[in-house]
Amino acid sequence: MTQLTTEVLVIGSGIAGLMAADLLSAKKNVTIITKSALGQSNSRLAQGGIAAVTTKDDSWTNHFFDTIRAGAFHNDEELTELLVRSGPEQIRQLINFGVQFDKGSDGTYLRCKEGAHNTSRILHSGGDATGKEIIETLINRVKMKCTILEHHFAVDLLMDEGVCNGAVVLNGDNEALSITAIHTILATGGAGQLYPVTSNDPSITGDGIAIAYRAGAILSDLEFIQFHPTMFAGDRNQSFLISEAVRGEGAILVTAKGDRLMKGKHEQMELAPRDVVSRAIYQEKSDVYLDISMINQFDQRFPTIASLCYEHGLSLSDGKLPVKPGAHFLMGGVMTDRHGRTSIDGLLALGEVANTGVHGANRLASNSLLEGVVFANAAARWIQNDTRKQVCNLIAQSLQVPEDMPEVNYIKELMNRKVGIIRNGAGLNTAIQKLEAPLIQARKNASNSEEILRYNMLQVSWLIATSAYLRIESRGGHFRKDYPNLKQEFKKKRIIRRVSQDDWVQT
Repeated sequence: MTQLTTEVLVIGSGIAGLMAADLLSAKKNVTIITKSALGQSNSRLAQGGIAAVTTKDDSWTNHFFDTIRAGAFHNDEELTELLVRSGPEQIRQLINFGVQFDKGSDGTYLRCKEGAHNTSRILHSGGDATGKEIIETLINRVKMKCTILEHHFAVDLLMDEGVCNGAVVLNGDNEALSITAIHTILATGGAGQLYPVTSNDPSITGDGIAIAYRAGAILSDLEFIQFHPTMFAGDRNQSFLISEAVRGEGAILVTAKGDRLMKGKHEQMELAPRDVVSRAIYQEKSDVYLDISMINQFDQRFPTIASLCYEHGLSLSDGKLPVKPGAHFLMGGVMTDRHGRTSIDGLLALGEVANTGVHGANRLASNSLLEGVVFANAAARWIQNDTRKQVCNLIAQSLQVPEDMPEVNYIKELMNRKVGIIRNGAGLNTAIQKLEAPLIQARKNASNSEEILRYNMLQVSWLIATSAYLRIESRGGHFRKDYPNLKQEFKKKRIIRRVSQDDWVQT
């Protein structure tokens, strides 16, 4: 097996991974591996923008309370305060890096309002291409400083007596190599592709959560899946995101009869928290449309969305876009502290794969890009001051996968039916049993990335279903029809840790 050595190994190339790599590359040897092409991530697809306090009539306390209200008061308040108070500084950092945020004719930055925000504090770029602008800026910087391995799939972490020392990786030809590192950063994104309708990039299949779990890392809050209310309601394979910023500019949700869907359902109407709006659309018996007729020059304000509409044969002149909810964001993940450190020495996690606690049970719109840059900065500062030494010549173990695994589409449909927007105990129990059956059968050595990807999807789906079964209340993105109310005693994290190869039910 080929062996490589680096000081910092970054797995993933979204905003958190690229930002951390850029900051560390001044003093460290940094290697970035990415499952697909560099920058192909959810971060690049982010349309709305980045939330931060940048005006005198706003304050970090306002942003803080908007965040924890949206999060159903399940947030880590100390780290949520760190997130929102760091916002202005992180915006200045991005601007200094070269990110171009949209400005008005008077030269001031344009800001918009999105769901559950009580003021306009979202900065955007290219109208609705903020993620693309930030990711391309960061890519141009790291290309000059870091070793980059595209189309390299992380299989498992290199572990030695409970310490992470890098990862085992497959290249595009399914050839294995081991990369030893002093510090390993998981920045692999969430798990949206576990569902048939999702806003997520095709590469986002829960891999980071799976490999962290197999290494023994503590996971938490995996039951909290955010479904975005406004995905294009076309064929499942042709769906795309219609940013919440569209509703922030005045668009409304209407039924097939033309009635306003959110009337009487929430005081913030279309700008209610995403879980509220998604359930309202899901429970509506007729088709639901986003009425954009009141937005002048829609194609100039939202050029990315307009282009996607044209590609899918939608006429903007009709003023109505058919919408449905789709899997969007995982609030839970690998538990981390304020520095991005996990429960495993040598392993950090950043971005959507991590559970910092700042999103609670339901992420506030446009806080995800902010989380990425805030905690990437925190992790980089900690790594630069850490004195851990290099460990080399570790022997990589072959990954054992079930001999017979279900197809990807089977997993997606099962998750959609039993672990979707509205859940119940019986359905979750069925999902657990069906997902668990192949996990406990005879095993073989994995031979290619396709087998490993399916194993990761199977394993993370089981983890999410199990977590949802254990939380017998409804909170934020987790809604149980059989337990529709909040329970104060459940205002805590649901923690899962792998204990051994044969132990599949841990809490």
